[in-house]
Amino acid sequence: VLVNPNSSLVINGKTNINRFNCYFDASHLKKPIPVSYKVTDDSILFYNTKLTLQNRCFDCKHRGINEDFYELLDSDNLPSIILEVLSGERGPSNSELIANANIELAGVTRPYQIPILIEKKESININGSIGLNICDFNIDPPTKALGLIVVNEEVEINLQLEIKEQKN
Repeated sequence: VLVNPNSSLVINGKTNINRFNCYFDASHLKKPIPVSYKVTDDSILFYNTKLTLQNRCFDCKHRGINEDFYELLDSDNLPSIILEVLSGERGPSNSELIANANIELAGVTRPYQIPILIEKKESININGSIGLNICDFNIDPPTKALGLIVVNEEVEINLQLEIKEQKN
């Protein structure tokens, strides 16, 4: 599949003082993403289906926050966030799917269930949101200004992907 550059993936977080949003620049996803799957009764099994997001393609709209974000994820040594889709199960309606996925962040992988909404038009629109705790990835919430500013360990990832099948 090809990811439309108008797609969005945002990491939302907050501190004890303010909120921040880090936006992924989807125009960097130029290469097709191989998707292999098998449909069974009420589920889909995916094989080696990964979305790799370069950490430095996130923009938090402030140079200092960007640098803190890249350092927090150890971007010099571990440059990517990886979302691997393993399977999907039909949700309460035909347009809903519960995706079973592994998220790799800062070199640590954790399993998640992500509720997503799928709309088929000229392209396929995938919308979902998931909350995660950065401590689950062995990341300590950073502090600034001698501990006066503390980042909350809970973040939310919102994705709105517009994908199109690429015919071979």
